[in-house]
Amino acid sequence: MSNYEPGPGYQAYDRPPEPVPHPEPARRYEHRQSAGRRTGLLIQTVADIAAAFLGLWIVLYLLDANRDNVFVEFVHSMANALAWWSQDIFTMDTEGFRILLNFGLPAVIYLAVGHGISARLSRV
Repeated sequence: MSNYEPGPGYQAYDRPPEPVPHPEPARRYEHRQSAGRRTGLLIQTVADIAAAFLGLWIVLYLLDANRDNVFVEFVHSMANALAWWSQDIFTMDTEGFRILLNFGLPAVIYLAVGHGISARLSRV
């Protein structure tokens, strides 16, 4: 004596299983989402590096670093290349304050724009 019928409240096993949805559209969406995150991270990283060079130049200038040093010269040339568009926006009598504003403004803008674009791409 064997009873193959399920107990009360259980599903019978003689029905065919429900079809499983094809995973391909989900993979495409995940791939697009992953590519957006990677691109956003790349843009964010570039913006962070640009802001770091600008901030480092501000610190080196305010600490009166040796301008003949190769590293200081490299940081200064990178900061000038990154902040070419904002040179002499602010003309102050105090040289340190002028450097802070003329190189700090592009650093803040690079951070804001880079992180904003990154956040937008990560949501796609």
